Amino acid sequence: MSSAVAQRHRAYAPGLPRLLGGLPRDGRPADLDTHLEHYGPAPHLRGDLVADVEQSGLHGRGGGGFPTGRKLAAVAAAGGRAGVVNAVEGEPASGKDRMLVRQVPHLVLDGAVLAAEAVGAREAIVAVGGSELELRALSAAITARARRRLDLRVELQPVAVPVSFVAGEETALVQFLDGGPAKPTFGPRPFERGLLVQNAETLAHLALIARFGPDWFREVGTRDEPGSALVSLSGTVARPGVYEIELGTPISELLRQAGGAAEPLRAVLVGGYFGSWLDASVLDVPLLDAALAQYGASLGARAIVALPVGACGIVETARAARYLAGESAGRCGPCVHGLDAIANGLAQLATGKGDSRGDLRRWVEVVRGRGACRHPDGAAAFVASALACFADEVGLHLRGRCSAGLRSVLPFPRRERR
Repeated sequence: MSSAVAQRHRAYAPGLPRLLGGLPRDGRPADLDTHLEHYGPAPHLRGDLVADVEQSGLHGRGGGGFPTGRKLAAVAAAGGRAGVVNAVEGEPASGKDRMLVRQVPHLVLDGAVLAAEAVGAREAIVAVGGSELELRALSAAITARARRRLDLRVELQPVAVPVSFVAGEETALVQFLDGGPAKPTFGPRPFERGLLVQNAETLAHLALIARFGPDWFREVGTRDEPGSALVSLSGTVARPGVYEIELGTPISELLRQAGGAAEPLRAVLVGGYFGSWLDASVLDVPLLDAALAQYGASLGARAIVALPVGACGIVETARAARYLAGESAGRCGPCVHGLDAIANGLAQLATGKGDSRGDLRRWVEVVRGRGACRHPDGAAAFVASALACFADEVGLHLRGRCSAGLRSVLPFPRRERR
């Protein structure tokens, strides 16, 4: 660690919060002066940032979990054309990237500029999910940076993307930026074309690694899954919202930080609508991919929903399955036909109109690995986890009963306030 980095490291607390430490208390975007006062001078590309990111162990925070340093190296080798900040966030249970862009836009932009420079690109596009709140925050931040001449080698450009579940998939996002619809495509991945598509949170972490070094990043988390992460917590908790946790924090501890469950829990959904249901009896499992794997789960989009005993997991999953089927890009059979069949089968179970379990298990296997993107895979895994977690509830439904009412807990998109 250089003396300059060491000095900045000593001035910045090693614990949490990291990304959220610079949040203004009034909920408004942190201006440039506030940002620089909290995090220190804007970092410039020095030495080998790609090697530092690889050493840090940072993985993508958008759901895929791909090693960030490896992606940077691949894009640089392909002749980096542009950097793309993916803050579209089509996952209904997630709000972490919107919050970062709205409240600490300069941290995201620091990372966007550094990543673009590291791969040899002269342009960084910041894509958000069509909300004027994010666009206003970005535009003001970019204007302020231009006045200070902070980003002379990289042009920053905000872009609004139509909101849909699949619009944030990287090939869908790139196709939209190329003038087409925001739908996934077949063919080469963006990094193979010299396009660096990175999640907003990932780039915010990168900006801090550039300031304080990879060893600082590893001071929290575990050896194999280092660092902190933002988690969107909703459902029956006292204080739903976005929380920054050290990777390895148990689910039960996250709930405690949020004031605890507002009522007894039946299960938690981990990973959003491509995630898995976990029974409330296993809430001490650490939030690590390695630990969650034994339950067939992963961190995914890092969206967690707490389901109370007063809500029915089968009814909730049936609603989500219908939503996911409706969000299909309509470009391949597994989505167009498979997800619709799965949604119909779950609706049949939820209403007690017949035993569709055999068909559901078959359809889940049929769609796996056959889509143009991960949409059918994620939806199928989500439904399979519900059949396992709520097996007792399925039995009740088949006898015309339900242990809960028709209460709705899972979040679904709503019109943005403008």
